[in-house]
Amino acid sequence: MKSRSKLVDLDWLESNFPCMQACPVHTQAGRYVSLIAQGRYEEAYRYARVPNPFASICGRVCGHPCEPACRRGQFDAPISIRALKRFVTERYGPESRNPIDVFSERPRITRPEKVAIIGSGPAGMSAAHDLALLGYPVTVFDAAAVPGGMMHLGIPEYRLPRDVLQAQIREILDLGPELRLNMRLGKDFSLEDLRHQDYKAILMAFGLHRSRDLNLPGNDLDGVVKGIDFLLNVNLGYRFRIGKQVVVIGGGNVAIDVARSAMREQQQKFMTDIAGVVLPDQLTSNEMDVVMKEFMDVSRQALRMGAREVHLVCLESREEMPAAEEEIEEGLMEGIKVHPSLGPKQFIGKNGRLTGLEVIRCISVFDEQRRFNPKFAEGTETVIPCDTVILAIGQASDLAFLKPSDGIETTRQGTLKIDPETLMTTAPGIFAAGDIAFGPRLIINAVADGKKAAEQIDKFLRGPQWQPKPKFVQITVLDHHKMAEEYDEYSRLAVPTIPLERRTGVSEVETGFTEEQARLEASRCLQCWINTIFEGTEANGSECILCGGCVDVCPENCLQLVPLRQFEFSDDTRQQLAATSEGRANELLHLSPAELGTSEGSVMVKDETICIRCGLCAERCPVNTITMEAFEVFDHHPSLVQIEETVLES
Repeated sequence: MKSRSKLVDLDWLESNFPCMQACPVHTQAGRYVSLIAQGRYEEAYRYARVPNPFASICGRVCGHPCEPACRRGQFDAPISIRALKRFVTERYGPESRNPIDVFSERPRITRPEKVAIIGSGPAGMSAAHDLALLGYPVTVFDAAAVPGGMMHLGIPEYRLPRDVLQAQIREILDLGPELRLNMRLGKDFSLEDLRHQDYKAILMAFGLHRSRDLNLPGNDLDGVVKGIDFLLNVNLGYRFRIGKQVVVIGGGNVAIDVARSAMREQQQKFMTDIAGVVLPDQLTSNEMDVVMKEFMDVSRQALRMGAREVHLVCLESREEMPAAEEEIEEGLMEGIKVHPSLGPKQFIGKNGRLTGLEVIRCISVFDEQRRFNPKFAEGTETVIPCDTVILAIGQASDLAFLKPSDGIETTRQGTLKIDPETLMTTAPGIFAAGDIAFGPRLIINAVADGKKAAEQIDKFLRGPQWQPKPKFVQITVLDHHKMAEEYDEYSRLAVPTIPLERRTGVSEVETGFTEEQARLEASRCLQCWINTIFEGTEANGSECILCGGCVDVCPENCLQLVPLRQFEFSDDTRQQLAATSEGRANELLHLSPAELGTSEGSVMVKDETICIRCGLCAERCPVNTITMEAFEVFDHHPSLVQIEETVLES
């Protein structure tokens, strides 16, 4: 291995790695995807888990902002990143039979300052995870009887199995944080109490557990319920009475969740009624398989013999619905009837009981400034018969715990006012993260909030002694780089799901990739952390001879050899180039910045956004001017020196 000094632009390098940039916790998704393609599953899991304390959860229910950013989507369809994360977590995550610890040593308490975290959802537990690794004694308080926040209370079990969630929470608690359940802020303790107990920093990281109200005539009728209340009761195992014809009002992912849960609630009631008849006291494993098939068949038949319907009403058109497309499609497959471009006008009832929902056609949801301002077409009213309406129109906060003496200000949106850089509220030493600070967010965003809160709490407690983590970069020159065979021809694989007739009760819909499917899907990755570098030098006998071979061989036409005279250079550009002329010796061959506008020459132009990293240009170059180089950033590595000083090549 040889090393040499090299000027690198880390922002430019990472800008070519869009899935990582899109991930709120900067997971290097492409790396674990490519390792899966190679069958190196344990290494893949480490890349997925180290930055994300909830990797196993995100493998199932993440909103996967990395996938829309995936460059493969510009060619055909993005990589199924979330499903591939699930593939490796099921092999090495805490829910697996062979869990591995990604940290070399168990953390020890090395700091004297106690930290209190209120809320055991993704933001709170992520902060607890990182603060424990930093050596802080952490106590997590939660009002519920179970940990996990809305991951447990708001996400249906058919999407997130509770044993997976419990395993992930347990893994975090094993690092040292203490968990105290059934402790409600404002009832069982106050912020003042925590200060008196010598907690030096407090993080409020609880979610929005109240449904928004819909103030329409008839909203007090028996049969009108709120979406969050419905999900809380179902997910805590309480019997929730709903009718045969259900209407869900909403359009976002919460509305879809409520509608699908309503279907399962009806099915579960029938299964409970017939369970004693169908199931004997004890069964062997083989008998259980047979009985479960019959069990599902009877349930399906029972459902088909009754008039049980779930309708979803939303203001948005089908194209405007904010729910994820995959969620809508899953709901339609399961029998939900979607009524787009309709708005509720009033609840219809008789003798105090709901009998129908009057709706009106919505002609537009937003005004010209894209503000929420729905308009309706008078005279288009109709009534949808129903005996239950579930409102899934958004979530709201409950700030009743606040006292004037706390010194915490709130926003017009009903969240806690924070400094977005530090996440500190208007009360010194009290921080906020997750939904209570930013409003409803994806789980992965809440995880990122928690990790940032941990860093800012550490900075607050250490004061002037705090130092940011250094960054180190390793540049690896790849000799004869090759991609997987036919990687550019494979189509995206759909994530396998259970058959429609088995989607009852809490049965998990997605079954995940097989090993063969995972490796095939992973092989589609374009490996965006690999870059085409043009750094040949005359001293090394590898100077570009302007043959144009790289341009000819490029399958995506992302390279062009253009005469210098076709470019214009501003004075500011020349000055910037002159200021870094030594570091740009490989870019400005035989030219000074001052000569750019007057001399003859050629410019090699590359469009990074369409490069598929095939490496053909490097193979074609007769003078080795072009190399394929991979980069990786570390916060610590014994064999690397800091990025500001030098870089290693291997």
